[in-house]
Amino acid sequence: MTIALSISAALIAIAFVVIGAVTAAGNRADEAEPAGATETADVVERPIPSATTEPTPVAVEPALAPHVQAQVDYALAYWKDYNPEYGVLGITDCVNFASQTLLARGWQQDDEWYNDESDVYKASDTWRSSTAMRDWLATRPDLATALDDTQRDEVEVGDIAQFDWDNSGDRDHTGIVTKIERTAAGTKIYFAGHTLDSDYRDVDTAITVDHPGGTAYYWSLEQ
Repeated sequence: MTIALSISAALIAIAFVVIGAVTAAGNRADEAEPAGATETADVVERPIPSATTEPTPVAVEPALAPHVQAQVDYALAYWKDYNPEYGVLGITDCVNFASQTLLARGWQQDDEWYNDESDVYKASDTWRSSTAMRDWLATRPDLATALDDTQRDEVEVGDIAQFDWDNSGDRDHTGIVTKIERTAAGTKIYFAGHTLDSDYRDVDTAITVDHPGGTAYYWSLEQ
C-alpha cells in the first residue's frame, strides 16, 4: 500500500513537470515572430525610372509678314501644279518659278527683270537664269544681301536659295526658302522649287546626297 502511494505521488509530480514545460514552450511560441514575417519598417518603395528621350527643342519661327506669307503661299500652291498663266522653261524652270513667287511677294517688274507673257523664253535673263539673277541681285543692295552657307542663322523664310552643284562658279539652281528649323545642333533650311519639283527640299540633302560636294548660297531679301 505504501509503495503504491509512493508511485502515484511520483507520477503526479512528473505530470506537473510535463505540463509546466509545455506551458512554458507555448508562451515562448506566442512571443515569437509568426512564420514568414519580415521587417518592413526600413523598406522604401521607389519607382524604377523609365528611359526617356528628351525631344530636341526647335525654335519657333515668328509669324511671317503678310507679303512674305503671300510669297510662300504661292510657292506651296504651285510647286507641283504649275501656274498656267506662266510658260514653262523645260527642265530649267527653277528661276522662272522663283521669279513668280517674288511677284507674289510684291516685287515689281522693270526693264532689268521682267516676264514676257507671250513667250517665257523672251523674258529677261534675270527672270529665267540662276547666274543672271545672281549677277543682277549683286547690283541691287536695296533688294537683297548675299549670304553664304556659313550664315544660315541670318536666313529667313522667303529668302532666295541658290546652288552651285559642281563649284564651277556659276549658279545651277534657285529656290525659295519655305521652312527653317533652328536647334542646338544647327540650322536646317528647306526650300521650294521647280525641276526638281519640291515644297520642302532639304538644303543639306541637296548638297550631300543629290549633288555631293555642292555649295549653297542665299539672298536675304530686303523687300
